[in-house]
Amino acid sequence: MSLRFLTAGESHGPALLAILEGMPAGLSLSEAVIDAQLARRQRGLGAGPRMKLEMDRVRILSGVMEGKTIGSPIAIFIENRDHVRWAGKEIPPLTTPRPGHADLSAAVKYGYDDLRPSLERASARETAVRVAVGAVCRQFLEEFGIRLGGYVVSIGKVQADLDGIPLEQRWTLAEQNDVRCPDPKASVAMDQEIRAAMSARDTLGGVIEVVALGVPAGLGSHVQADRRLDARLGAAMLGVPAIKGVEIGEAFSLAHRMGTEAQDAIRLKGTALTRPTIRDGGTEGGISTGQPLVLRAAMKPIATTLTPQPTVDLAAGKETPAVYERSDFCPVPRAVPILEAVVGIVLAEALLEKLGGDSLDEMKPRLTALRQPRLEDLPMAGRAHKFWPAVDD
Repeated sequence: MSLRFLTAGESHGPALLAILEGMPAGLSLSEAVIDAQLARRQRGLGAGPRMKLEMDRVRILSGVMEGKTIGSPIAIFIENRDHVRWAGKEIPPLTTPRPGHADLSAAVKYGYDDLRPSLERASARETAVRVAVGAVCRQFLEEFGIRLGGYVVSIGKVQADLDGIPLEQRWTLAEQNDVRCPDPKASVAMDQEIRAAMSARDTLGGVIEVVALGVPAGLGSHVQADRRLDARLGAAMLGVPAIKGVEIGEAFSLAHRMGTEAQDAIRLKGTALTRPTIRDGGTEGGISTGQPLVLRAAMKPIATTLTPQPTVDLAAGKETPAVYERSDFCPVPRAVPILEAVVGIVLAEALLEKLGGDSLDEMKPRLTALRQPRLEDLPMAGRAHKFWPAVDD
């Protein structure tokens, strides 16, 4: 069984759509579960005016009967309520590409004679339907005891101090304020930082951390680059608009340490192999270790700013200030549930690969039978091996 999905829709088109294929039968699923995650995506200080126009609600068009998945593709529909303001209207030409957006690069690639098609599909509006797909995957993961959460680590120059706050408590605390930061002192400073950027007609970026607890050992693989769990997670996070960097565990600080200070030591507790640290973020060799997965994403300041930036009018052939398109001032708090969603999608896919099966009833017994990092699951032959035959002269 493999999991895959596609999304469709433009920012101001009639709707956003997704088809999720490979979700096993027997999962309890309601539109309310998905709507709860969509509501989280729309909340956060620094959000632009569109959040007042769109109150996203999902419709499940197929794949669910009597509140349970049936193993067939799940079709998801989210209406763009702002579409009525654009339908049937003549839209003024857009010929001035905004620095930092897909406007120019997509026009070069596809040969558009107007920049509107570039921004319509590249818009972060599409992430709403990815959050919906992620909500289905989260529901699936929770059936196997895997829990996801995220929170803001920094915004602009303000850095949170998370030492001493347990991982699961961090995302609980984060949902109690509008910047989604678990550190109360830092959250106040972040609030002030965002409001200052709004007054300055500018934008802010930041760093988001996503944690997955209860992930079993053995997801992913080292045998091919595209099967490595960390590579797949990194690609999914980098696929979110404005995400420009991903860190797994303490990756960037590890780069400045000696090798003896950078690994997660293996210790023995009874017959269980344990790790006193999570420096590698819960993966080794592209495979989950059974520790918490800890991932960070760097989000650049959003490119659309009220203060004009230099660009070129492609129709007039001269330099000009960029035209402002409605946007967030700081998308970082709203990006937390988006990054949780894409991480959840990758983990659901990896778990399905590991367990196999077409229904939850088939899969659950297989989870308990998985090999674990403990002595009794790892019998060693204790003898020399001749792995390859001698090479003929």
